[in-house]
Amino acid sequence: MFFSVQLRVITTPTPHTSPRAYQIVYLHKVNYRDFIEIRPDKRFGKPCLVYTRISVYDVLNWLANGMSRKDILEDFEELSEEMINACLAYAADKEHRVKIAS
Repeated sequence: MFFSVQLRVITTPTPHTSPRAYQIVYLHKVNYRDFIEIRPDKRFGKPCLVYTRISVYDVLNWLANGMSRKDILEDFEELSEEMINACLAYAADKEHRVKIAS
């Protein structure tokens, strides 16, 4: 189980924070395993969103190239906000588990 995290800029500084202080807000728990599956017969074993042929890479690529969540949800009605969060959680978990060979 992983948390979806949002970083917010605190706009009204207090005596204990700087003008550019940040606040980490834990939105909700995201279990990406409920939304992502890896099957050898679907997209050559790439991690995909369940009941779709949309890969995690596709969603991350759309976000990286400037598509907003709203744009993605409008273009792909079978997706939900939770599915996009699951893709981000999957990528974060994969990055966290990367081992460096020495």
